[in-house]
Amino acid sequence: MTQVKICGMTSLHDAQLAVDAGADMIGLIFYPPSPRYVTPEQAGSIVAQLPAGFPTVGVFVNESLDTITHIAQTSGVQRVQLHGTESPELCHQLPWPVIKAFRFTAQIQPETMSHYHVAALLVEGYHPHVYGGGGTPADWARVATLHHYGRIILAGGLTPENVQEAIQIVQPYAVDVCSGVEATPGTKDAAQVRAFIRAAQQTGL
Repeated sequence: MTQVKICGMTSLHDAQLAVDAGADMIGLIFYPPSPRYVTPEQAGSIVAQLPAGFPTVGVFVNESLDTITHIAQTSGVQRVQLHGTESPELCHQLPWPVIKAFRFTAQIQPETMSHYHVAALLVEGYHPHVYGGGGTPADWARVATLHHYGRIILAGGLTPENVQEAIQIVQPYAVDVCSGVEATPGTKDAAQVRAFIRAAQQTGL
């Protein structure tokens, strides 16, 4: 079954909502320009109150090895997601499982993924001014051809209404949603979160 990651958590309430609704992972964003940014201390308070061992993912954009390490240790996240132009070398230096995100343009082709030996490869739609959470769909048919590069997490423009079709086309390891289940940026809509997870889990049953 395709796993579900609910990203952009800013409160324990929303994180617990996702856990209770059946999410497999949650994401906490450590990118200050994002409206979903949380400090390492805020994230640590959320992580500490979730069920022991529940997978939490720290999201970073073009940070140094030292900064990622400090924030991940302070917050207690169990996985690291890199959303910028981070090198394969940086990914290999991190002691956490790494999810590397890709937004394909004419300058960035899928072959780039072959250089990254990471836990999973997140593919999202391209938005020229936003690193994640922009609601831009990926080309699902194109993403469906990328499985030989590694485990694929599909993101970008997913909603409770289209996630089943996306999963049927792409057959990803996981789907990642942020803005598609929000009431406002950084605040989740409980009904949308539940509907998204339910739809994803029912695909193919």
